[in-house]
Amino acid sequence: MAMWQGAMDNRGFQQGSFNSFRSSSSDEDLMDIPGTAMDFSMRDDVPPLDGEIEEDKSYNGGGIGSSNRMMDFLEEPIPGVGTYDDFNTIDWVREKSRDRDRHREITNKSKESTWALIHSVSDAFSGWLLMLLIGLLSGSLAGLIDISAHWMTDLKEGICTEGFWFNHEHCCWNSDHVTFEDRDRCPEWNSWSQLIISTDEGAFAYIVNYFMYVLWALLFAFLAVSLVKVFAPYACGSGIPEIKTILSGFIIRGYLGKWTLIIKTITLVLAVSSGLSLGKEGPLVHVACCCGNILCHCFNKYRKNEAKRREVLSAAAAAGVSVAFGAPIGGVLFSLEEVSYYFPLKTLWRSFFAALVAAFTLRSINPFGNSRLVLFYVEFHTPWHLFELVPFILLGIFGGLWGALFIRTNIAWCRKRKTTQLGKYPVVEVLVVTAITAILAFPNEYTRMSTSELISELFNDCGLLDSSKLCDYENRFNTSKGGELPDRPAGVGVYSAMWQLALTLILKIVITIFTFGMKIPSGLFIPSMAVGAIAGRLLGVGMEQLAYYHHDWAIFNSWCSQGADCITPGLYAMVGAAACLGGVTRMTVSLVVIMFELTGGLEYIVPLMAAAMTSKWVADALGREGIYDAHIRLNGYPFLEAKEEFAHKTLAMDVMKPRRNDPLLTVLTQDSMTVEDVETIISETTYSGFPVVVSRESQRLVGFVLRRDLIISIENARKKQDGVVSTSIIYFTEHSPPMPPYTPPTLKLRNILDLSPFTVTDLTPMEIVVDIFRKLGLRQCLVTHNGRLLGIITKKDVLKHIAQMANQDPDSILFN
Repeated sequence: MAMWQGAMDNRGFQQGSFNSFRSSSSDEDLMDIPGTAMDFSMRDDVPPLDGEIEEDKSYNGGGIGSSNRMMDFLEEPIPGVGTYDDFNTIDWVREKSRDRDRHREITNKSKESTWALIHSVSDAFSGWLLMLLIGLLSGSLAGLIDISAHWMTDLKEGICTEGFWFNHEHCCWNSDHVTFEDRDRCPEWNSWSQLIISTDEGAFAYIVNYFMYVLWALLFAFLAVSLVKVFAPYACGSGIPEIKTILSGFIIRGYLGKWTLIIKTITLVLAVSSGLSLGKEGPLVHVACCCGNILCHCFNKYRKNEAKRREVLSAAAAAGVSVAFGAPIGGVLFSLEEVSYYFPLKTLWRSFFAALVAAFTLRSINPFGNSRLVLFYVEFHTPWHLFELVPFILLGIFGGLWGALFIRTNIAWCRKRKTTQLGKYPVVEVLVVTAITAILAFPNEYTRMSTSELISELFNDCGLLDSSKLCDYENRFNTSKGGELPDRPAGVGVYSAMWQLALTLILKIVITIFTFGMKIPSGLFIPSMAVGAIAGRLLGVGMEQLAYYHHDWAIFNSWCSQGADCITPGLYAMVGAAACLGGVTRMTVSLVVIMFELTGGLEYIVPLMAAAMTSKWVADALGREGIYDAHIRLNGYPFLEAKEEFAHKTLAMDVMKPRRNDPLLTVLTQDSMTVEDVETIISETTYSGFPVVVSRESQRLVGFVLRRDLIISIENARKKQDGVVSTSIIYFTEHSPPMPPYTPPTLKLRNILDLSPFTVTDLTPMEIVVDIFRKLGLRQCLVTHNGRLLGIITKKDVLKHIAQMANQDPDSILFN
């Protein structure tokens, strides 16, 4: 039998146990995300949508079912039909059609009785109830993570004797022995040297604190990587590349399951507390999507339809960003711009509601203790001037260069991790990187503090009550001196802080490359913002001192009013943070909205927009992919990027399988094949589905049947329909002809046949075919000529063709 290629390698049917379609422990099911091998076999986190399939029966191609009842497969649903194999793409068109049929049936029944009307109303309201639950659960988990991470981060430096569950700030809140100058020091808070050797002075005390800092960091990192490795391999990394792929229709069983949620929540706190150069914001999107996926199982409307479930996951992603940054509007735009594949208007409203509930829940918990929702609240009192767009654009250029550099080096390191022995030792890698980070971080106060606290310090606009070294200006209380510019020459503390920040910048740039992608939860938002904020603060202080010492220059003299602060270094830090984050992720609109929601700096939208666009242009000039798209391609996921244009002049016949001189297409006929014939084709091929034609001579297309549905239906018939044997004829027609006596009963499988598969002609330009695959979410498309079936184009074929046209390795696409 001739075969066609292009569908994903389905590892299930090999004349073995039917259970292999639902889970497998073979080595072939090991896969990397995004580094060492991990078991991607299906767990019990995500049960089959339409019911369990008996595990104690094997599909061996023979035997007659024990039931005496004849089954009409046209009328009775078959358990398991309509579900998908792991690592396959869903059929969006079929899922949307099934949902329309379900909705039409409920609407028609609602006119028959009061109970049916109530059921119809509850079905319509279930989506909003689900969004409410997602928002409440996501906000609660985010608050728990924030509070726990703050406490465990401070635990590396000391402990509160009044109550070990208090972090440093809370411990000193109610102290009666705190002065304004030493408000961070109170007798209730003891460093480890005070507890161990009863003193906090001297070299030995410093060594004790140093040792305990490194020890706690290693302990937190070891617990995080061990829990991930043993209990939930999917809990590692950011999760956003996989969520983008799942939202595009790909199936990864267990990636959004309960074990992943539990372990990711715990290990995220440990990873952030270890002091590694990572953030919790990206993983919080994964946590929120886990909440959404688990809660979907409480509603049949979403549990039984993969397309509807992905609408919920889009809203959950918005809720994740909302609680990560305290930016509900930015969360909705982030889901729309960055992660969602299908985003109808109804999903927009529900995403907004979920983000609102999540933000309100987080605000009620008040994890930051400042009665504000935003993470880095700032109040800048100085307006920006048109001339300052020049340094803002310079920060945008820096952000673009940093983004392109980071993506290339990080992808190269992750590829090395996948292809060398390094990937086999995730625990050792995490411990080594943690040890290096902790040893280098402790001597510098800006690397020792948590990254979120560092960014907050850099965004700060120096006021009269600030005691930070960044605000150590000479005569800073004197706001004017005659007709001169503000008397704000940098003091010793500012120069000391600049050197420390420069060293911090180098460490963050280098260490983040090796940290992102390790086998622990690791977000990239906060480290990227920290790099940009440091660069921006350095540039801002430089501009401030330039304006002070060269106030007679025309560029300053024309717009700096007397006695006013002309330059705000904190604003430069904010713009730099946006530029670097945009260079890495290639976000634009959502980035600007997140930044002004994050800081409250609404009047600085134009500088943020200028930096974000400049950053994207520079980064795109050096590489078209953002960090998440690059990791998607590294892992071989079948993701069609909607932002990329396909402009090559190839035709469908150039991409379809079979090619010229290849064997003919493997097809099923509608009324002339036996069960044994179909079983032979299934056992000898690995295709995800088969076209059904009138006859091999005519090649007139009837429909398309999925491999999984075919196997389940035959298995079900052998169990429940008397007389089905290997010589039974399989009919895909509506009516089967009369059969002679003593003929084995026929098997009618028309109900599993897709009677309207999407088709294109052989002369259709691939530009149109690619657009069809993107907008309709197709998994395969049949190619015809004058009604005759010629070949098939799968999503994998399209991705391979795009990679080939871009001079990339087409074999990097692993899944269909």
